[in-house]
Amino acid sequence: MSKYLINKFLYTIDRDPELVERYRADPAGTVSWWEAEVAGRILNCPDPERSTWPELTDAERQALRAHDYVALLELGAHNFLVLTLFIALFERDYTEPLAFQREFAARLSHWTLPYPDIAT
Repeated sequence: MSKYLINKFLYTIDRDPELVERYRADPAGTVSWWEAEVAGRILNCPDPERSTWPELTDAERQALRAHDYVALLELGAHNFLVLTLFIALFERDYTEPLAFQREFAARLSHWTLPYPDIAT
């Protein structure tokens, strides 16, 4: 499992409005592109500073492609990175204030303290 790569994906996508829209419209394509083009950059250095070892697991890839934030959190993704990206992706689909956040909380209501470890 690579919590680092999951978190790097979430952070990278959330910081660029065009990538947010791309991920919303084509999650599988965006995950494949990101893994091939961005994941191997060490500390976001130029291409000569690329690595070939970083790779998402199948479970991580599937959760990202499915927009499955519950699975991402269970895999160890950082809760703030997940929440901020998924608000950007889906809050606009709700008409009531904080409706997405309430759904997010409801889907995670099976968790009890302590929450899953978010250390990388």
